[in-house]
Amino acid sequence: MHILYLHQYFATPSSNAGTRSYEMAKRLVKNGNQVTFVTSSAFLSSEFKLQDGWNILEIEGIKLHVLHLPYSNKDSYVKRVVKFFSFAIRSSLRALKIKADVVFATSTPLTIAVPGILYSKLKAKPMVFEVRDLWPELPVAIGAIKNPLVIKAAKFLERVAYRNSEHIVALSPGMRDGVIRCGIEPSKVTIATNSCDTSLFDVNPEVGARYRESKLDFIKDRKLVVYTGTFGAINDVSYIVKLAEHAKSAFPELCFLAVGDGMEKSLVVESAKRNGVFEKNLFILDPIPKTEVVELLSCADLALSLFGPVKEMWHNSANKLFDALASQTPVAVNYGGWQKEFIEHSQCGLILDPQDPASSVRNVSEFLSSETQYQYAVKACKQLSYNQYSRDIMANRLENVLLGVVND
Repeated sequence: MHILYLHQYFATPSSNAGTRSYEMAKRLVKNGNQVTFVTSSAFLSSEFKLQDGWNILEIEGIKLHVLHLPYSNKDSYVKRVVKFFSFAIRSSLRALKIKADVVFATSTPLTIAVPGILYSKLKAKPMVFEVRDLWPELPVAIGAIKNPLVIKAAKFLERVAYRNSEHIVALSPGMRDGVIRCGIEPSKVTIATNSCDTSLFDVNPEVGARYRESKLDFIKDRKLVVYTGTFGAINDVSYIVKLAEHAKSAFPELCFLAVGDGMEKSLVVESAKRNGVFEKNLFILDPIPKTEVVELLSCADLALSLFGPVKEMWHNSANKLFDALASQTPVAVNYGGWQKEFIEHSQCGLILDPQDPASSVRNVSEFLSSETQYQYAVKACKQLSYNQYSRDIMANRLENVLLGVVND
């Protein structure tokens, strides 16, 4: 097949963002398919020297049409929405110049459906739509969208996107259920979760030991608990401050590290300073490339995936959780949903109480000091990453969906 892949936020391992599209495309190309992206420069690293307007790149056999459109997680919601629509319009015009057998549009944002639908209708080619978040359910729940007219318009676009897709890929069981609630036949929805890149993250422990010694000497001989990701309104990274505060005197063997950026980062730093844990048992660093996250997770004892008390967010398929599994680093979450369920079932980590950080940090300490429980969790991470949530499994599932609509 020749696949037209629409994703506003394409990223590679040298970026500090999720690389799902890159990983899927790399495997599709390896299997003999041709993949052409229409994307933006938002999360491409500075190693790519881009001019204003459109740029054409090729990365590992993947062709990319890249619109130079700077982006930051610190941008206001209004500024982001303006960029969403700007990209939707300009990418529509660009996509129509490309010949393909199928168009694959992956959210977020939901506006990526616009170029996908236009291409599908004008070129008479099937569209597959990938749901990474339930829009507008999630932004409404967190208060990012409040205007009734905007909510109505977003719900309309959601329905139009689903109904104009030959098939829909959902990243979690909850997302699949959300799509079905919109009136889509269950047979038209396939779950392909975020996944584990074991070829990247399963490294010799010496990699982590060297990184810890050269870059993280402040840890000393303490156990390392890490968070890597966005400091956004929904991520509740302030929870790590509460953990560090309760651990400061009771569990001095623990050291916490948060790495990333976002709108709430300055507030988290201020909270850490106010509570006397900043650069004592909690350290907060700038974002690092995915390739360096590999080294960080290799030396970590426990990885955190955090969200605030927003049940709609429980349907998420957290990249950081699957990266931790791939590195065989046990994982702890402070939210419910399907990810909590498989952690409990497999015993690959811990469930933290979002309302009781004191008991949570005690559980962390007990878990990390129990060699039997900890090693069982490490083995469970390996089993999940290779046998249930591997990149290859999910890429094959996606390829079968695309082939199915092309051959229908």
